[in-house]
Amino acid sequence: MRGEVLHYDQAQGFGFIVGVDGNRYTFAREDLRGTAIPGKGTQIEFQPSGSQARDVFAIHAQVGVAQTAAAATSTTSVPQFGRRSSDQETAVFSGVGAAATEPSSTGLWSYFWRALTVNYVTFRTRARRKEYWGYYLFWAISAVALAIIGFAIDGALGNLDAGMEEPIAGFALPGLFVLATLLPSIAVTIRRIHDLGLSGWFYLLILLPYVGGLIIFVFTLIPSQKHENKWGPVPVGVRIPPPYVPAA
Repeated sequence: MRGEVLHYDQAQGFGFIVGVDGNRYTFAREDLRGTAIPGKGTQIEFQPSGSQARDVFAIHAQVGVAQTAAAATSTTSVPQFGRRSSDQETAVFSGVGAAATEPSSTGLWSYFWRALTVNYVTFRTRARRKEYWGYYLFWAISAVALAIIGFAIDGALGNLDAGMEEPIAGFALPGLFVLATLLPSIAVTIRRIHDLGLSGWFYLLILLPYVGGLIIFVFTLIPSQKHENKWGPVPVGVRIPPPYVPAA
């Protein structure tokens, strides 16, 4: 089958392919044939085996996957490349955080910044542990910094003098920050739950007195699933063991 490489991590030896049938396949370094390193957008041929691609090799024909898919649909009932069911489109390609467009940077600050920008209200993808804790690390630093700035402003205005009003800026600045980041904070937690293969509705456990927050905390500590689930592929940066190949 012909397809196109969506992502390949040379360091981890793992990547994703989209075939002309519109389905996504995973492949490992052991599945590559030839010496070429497949970059994003490389046209390839492969043998599908379930959700795994075998015997992957680059081709030199200057034919895009979309054109190949169009030709395939003229003789078969296979859907054209890019034509997925509405559920698949929502689960895999919704939001900027989908694997096909997911930025390669896995730094803590990058996770925090993306959570406040492109992933502000992205609820349907996945977030690895590093993304979740990277977000909350800089979230806490920002809240404390704003509180310090606010109290400094109150001190300069004399709001901290005896008999004066309560420190307005010292409470207002971090309070506004918490309100502004409420949605991305919920979103990153739901994506972390998705990363475990669980429904985001488990987030409602936080409403349980005493134990709800503890359960969510435990969820955030569990490692990522090492395979694609209904909420998307394995997040970039998560090390995936190579497929098991029985000895001959």
